[in-house]
Amino acid sequence: MRLTGVLTTGFALLLALAGGAVAASPAGAAPAGPAHTGGAVAPAQATPARAATASMAPAFQLPFPCGQAWAGNSSASSAHRSWEIDFNRGDSADADLGDTVVAAAAGTVGISAHQGSVNRFGNLVRIDHEGGWSTYYAHLNSRSVSVGAQVAKGQQIGTVGKTSAPGNNISAHLHYEVRLGSGYPGNIQKAVFDGVTFGYPAQTLTACGGGSANPYTPQEICGSGYDVVDSAALGTAATVYLLYNTANGNNCVTTVKRTSLGTATATTAYLEVQGKTRITDTGNFAYYAGPVRAAAPGTCVKWGGKAGNATYDSPFEHCG
Repeated sequence: MRLTGVLTTGFALLLALAGGAVAASPAGAAPAGPAHTGGAVAPAQATPARAATASMAPAFQLPFPCGQAWAGNSSASSAHRSWEIDFNRGDSADADLGDTVVAAAAGTVGISAHQGSVNRFGNLVRIDHEGGWSTYYAHLNSRSVSVGAQVAKGQQIGTVGKTSAPGNNISAHLHYEVRLGSGYPGNIQKAVFDGVTFGYPAQTLTACGGGSANPYTPQEICGSGYDVVDSAALGTAATVYLLYNTANGNNCVTTVKRTSLGTATATTAYLEVQGKTRITDTGNFAYYAGPVRAAAPGTCVKWGGKAGNATYDSPFEHCG
């Protein structure tokens, strides 16, 4: 790896004493939407530690935009205690400085702070996922989410950097960890991306399996409690979905791309509750437009979207 400085064992000791985490800090920029500028999924709540079972883990993706290839290494730093991974791409030191880092799975931001003087993580984002799982993204150049923000899988949370403790000089890379429960370092788990365990100690991977399929589902985009009630194909370019949450009476619309994945192209999703102003999300998006949500219990809705040259506009329907 391209580390120009070696993290000391004191780093590991500090982490062990701290239980691998520090109290959440609100430091950082205001929450940002996913890379496509839509909203985020419902929050995931952390639960007590439990046995690490692969079937319980979220469906993690590589923490970079789909289609990008990154080299991971778990043995190039003396600070590594278990299954942590340092990621780089490019042929020179700092070639990836400022590159986008995304959430490996949906969840809630538990830490967004500069922790260089505490554990040498520098700018750190921790995302808490369902089932007691957490992911750590360290040494970031910038953070684009704040504590308490709900993030979607694939949403930008920061950029690759080389922040650490004062005087600890390293080259740009992303330090990535997956943890389950507490008890550092025993709570660090092997990383799994797109259902496949990382090939320790080193492997080069392409995010989202090469970008051949959209990594987002309508349910992930709209959030917990939403189920698909209708859909319409927009040619081969995308599919627009209408979802409903029976718990709160909210509708949600998202247009999920099927082609030109990872490339920003014109995409639209809209939702109109009868008697109210239409809500629209439109722009050049890499993976999907939306989510567009509105409460409509017992009220008809009109919904639709656009991608490429195809458009769908429903009548007022789904009036339950």
